[in-house]
Amino acid sequence: MKQTFTAATVEAAKAMAVSEFGVSEEKITFTVVEEPKKSLFGKMKGEAKVDAEYTETKTDIAVKYIKKVLTAMGIENVTVEESEIENGVALEINGDGFEELIGKKGELLDSLQYLASLVSNRIDREYFRITTDCNGFRERRKVQLEELARKIANNVKKNGRSSALEPMNPYERRIIHAAVSEIEGVQSQSKGEEPYRKVIISSTNPRRDDRGGYRKGGKGRRNGGRRNNAPRSKGFDFTTSFEKEYKKPKPEDSMTDAGLYSKIEF
Repeated sequence: MKQTFTAATVEAAKAMAVSEFGVSEEKITFTVVEEPKKSLFGKMKGEAKVDAEYTETKTDIAVKYIKKVLTAMGIENVTVEESEIENGVALEINGDGFEELIGKKGELLDSLQYLASLVSNRIDREYFRITTDCNGFRERRKVQLEELARKIANNVKKNGRSSALEPMNPYERRIIHAAVSEIEGVQSQSKGEEPYRKVIISSTNPRRDDRGGYRKGGKGRRNGGRRNNAPRSKGFDFTTSFEKEYKKPKPEDSMTDAGLYSKIEF
């Protein structure tokens, strides 16, 4: 993208380019074609002409989109700070009243992250990772989820009964799985379909009841624990995955350390 800007001064011409392209000045390459000249009486004569060239990146596309959406929502003074991460960028978003709108679970942050990823990744096939945050919300939420996982896992370990958590997105489920994997005697797996997929925490040593069976699953009964030859439950359907919904796999949706997460079933 290349355009020529004319103004009273070179600085004014550059400012016009910044406003037109919607990015910071350091992302634009300027070539001064013509500068105002001083007349005999010390006054500036003529105008400044500057060629401005700018190549739009995936980060720029994401930032522009987020600012446009939040401005349309009535949020003023929107700022988006960028920091590079592996295979992408982390965006720190702020604005008047924005933090109060992101929701208890960060629903607005999740939505902006998902939509910005769709917009920026449509220009080529190479996946570009985008994460969004606001004043450390992601880290605070991570700590809350880890505490929740440990509390429920310890209860499951004591009573031997499985416990299902509320539906969560893949990122939050991974936090739960990682926390559970550090506790002996329990395991976790994800069940269900998006967006209702949830984590089930169960004991690796379920307690036996007085009849020699297990509290969970009724393995000590005949007919697999079914009464009156009732038909088997169809169970959960695993055919729909997060990757299918998002059209392509994303690096943050997979576990890379098989040893650490050997107890986890997705």
